[in-house]
Amino acid sequence: MAGVLLTALLSRWLAGDGGTGPWMVASLGASAVLVFGMPSSPLAQPWPVLGGSTLSALVGAGCAAWVPDPAMAGALAVGLAIALMVPLRCLHPPGGAMALYMVLNAGDGWRLAAFPILLNVLILLLAAVVYNTLTGRRYPHPQRIQAGGDIAAGAFTSADVDAALSHYNQVLDVSRADLEGLLHLAGRAAFQRTLGDLRCADIMSKPPVAVEAGVSLKDAWALMRVERIKALPVVNAQRLVIGIVTVADFMRLANLDLHEGLGQRLRTLVKGRSGQPSSVGEIMSHPVQTAHVAQHAMDLVPLFSQGGHHHIPIVDAGAQLVGVITQTDLVRTLAITVQEREDDGFADPLATQSPFVAPAKAGP
Repeated sequence: MAGVLLTALLSRWLAGDGGTGPWMVASLGASAVLVFGMPSSPLAQPWPVLGGSTLSALVGAGCAAWVPDPAMAGALAVGLAIALMVPLRCLHPPGGAMALYMVLNAGDGWRLAAFPILLNVLILLLAAVVYNTLTGRRYPHPQRIQAGGDIAAGAFTSADVDAALSHYNQVLDVSRADLEGLLHLAGRAAFQRTLGDLRCADIMSKPPVAVEAGVSLKDAWALMRVERIKALPVVNAQRLVIGIVTVADFMRLANLDLHEGLGQRLRTLVKGRSGQPSSVGEIMSHPVQTAHVAQHAMDLVPLFSQGGHHHIPIVDAGAQLVGVITQTDLVRTLAITVQEREDDGFADPLATQSPFVAPAKAGP
């Protein structure tokens, strides 16, 4: 209301003839709907509003001057205005009304394009900038490309958005940058709904198989073979995690005697030999990366994918070992979740708990 009123009062005052001549165009009301009600729309940005309105007015004036029949001139003016606004990236719906207005008021000639049309639009744009700034909305609306591409962002790229838009073959009343940003936010929301609330306690293998530092390498190796696991958390008497021993630790030490075969080197290592480590505490890796039982399971993805970890001990509030999560546990959970969504028509897989009951042992 304030923007249209300001435009009307200033334009009527500048007309200088008591308001008897044309000093305001009705299509400005349609422009006001866009710049005040939809300030983020590509159709409401300053260049489309200013360029689309003025260009269409000039097209209408030309058609009125060169085509005698008003009906033919009006149709031609609107069609040409649209044909020019689209490639010049200044598409503004009220521009079609501007072109038709010029044809229906052909007696006023080219002067109408400068006044009242250009002046009306400039005053309205100034009011829109002030209003949107005061109400906390940026205008002109920034057209920024949203960063994305991670697992929580929907796992699509800018090229994928371009490919989808190329098949749409229509003008969307949303910028490409805003569309990509909305898609990323939707991907994050879907991820949060399906996997974001999953905790380590939901997918960890329990009870965990662990050893103390004083256990012999022979017994530790035998336990790993029996349980078909590739890592053993090492705990103290209070079940606090002090390290972890993995198959890689055995392999690393077995390479000390290069003249023997790998099998023989492993047998020599676990059976013990003078000068060689004999207990788990001597070869374990420490300190060890752990995660809390109530921590989001997806927080572990970077640890597995980028941190080089394959087994992460899970501890409770007292830092005591309560479970282990392996890469296999995480992948299994993702696969089950995807299958649940497909079977339920993208229903929320967290509605049932059975898919997240982990097996008794960590995966091999």
